[in-house]
Amino acid sequence: MGRAYPIELTNMCMMRRADGKVLVQNRVDPNWGGLTFPGGHVEPGESLVDSVVREMQEETGLTVKNPRLIGSKSWMKDDGSRYLVLLYTATEYEGELHSSDEGEISWMTIDEMRAGKMVDGMELFFRVYLDGDVNEIWYEREGDGWIEMLK
Repeated sequence: MGRAYPIELTNMCMMRRADGKVLVQNRVDPNWGGLTFPGGHVEPGESLVDSVVREMQEETGLTVKNPRLIGSKSWMKDDGSRYLVLLYTATEYEGELHSSDEGEISWMTIDEMRAGKMVDGMELFFRVYLDGDVNEIWYEREGDGWIEMLK
């Protein structure tokens, strides 16, 4: 049996300003809606960093500079493929802020995010982005549900 298997690559980026506010997207997706950080899919033939820069520009209007990979979230899908979210952070950007079809974009404090309706699992992302005590979020299937494993 070979070691290669299908994988769906995605990214998410927490953009932080000097005043401590973060760039937040209020996603309109009925399956995963609410407050989160912008991101999206890695396109075939695209570098991982280039995908973060492109997704941020498409969804926010801002061109991210020097994004840093700080962690990941992944799970095995029922079809045997892996879904992988690469988690980036950045503080440098240029451009003019705008929203997209994905959802409204705004600057908020983390407390403002927590007071609103966040996407499912956002608190786990905070463990990677803010606390620094976790660099991998891994889900394993257990019956009809999932077990979260933080590493």
